[in-house]
Amino acid sequence: MKTDKTLVHFILMGGTIDSRWNKRLDAIELNKESAIPDYFEDYQLLDDTTFTQVCMKDSRELTAEDRKNMLKTIEESPSKNIIITHGRFTMPDSARYLKEHLKRKDQTIVFTAATTPLIAFDFSDAPFNLGYAFAKTQHLPAGIYVSLEGRSFTLEEVNEYIKQGKLHEVFSSEER
Repeated sequence: MKTDKTLVHFILMGGTIDSRWNKRLDAIELNKESAIPDYFEDYQLLDDTTFTQVCMKDSRELTAEDRKNMLKTIEESPSKNIIITHGRFTMPDSARYLKEHLKRKDQTIVFTAATTPLIAFDFSDAPFNLGYAFAKTQHLPAGIYVSLEGRSFTLEEVNEYIKQGKLHEVFSSEER
């Protein structure tokens, strides 16, 4: 049975995790619709999950309106466990936006991303990062986190790395 304590609500914003390879252009491009719900359906992982596609953009193209829509979706969610799929470039900006504007303080919000798309790449980090973020929503206390490559950071830790000019520490699997 779905409850607000076990339900995981995915907020889909785009980014590389939700992109695809365009052979004709020899480049990665964003999907028009998220591939993440189908991925979870294919692996029969839909119990206790819901999905809301807010936008499908490179994070460098997110607008204030996109972030407002993300915030509204989270505020209205019955879930206390939120995963936001997002591009890496402005993930800290969106996390700070939530910290400043989110009225609810009872939710565990985990941002995640990938360096390669979820679909059509044999060695994508996307499945691992999605699974890791899913697990972290079940065990982290309420707050805002960035989880990538088997590591989780509070927003305060991310901000400290940015101040020190070490943002690569957050987005790198190398040991500190």
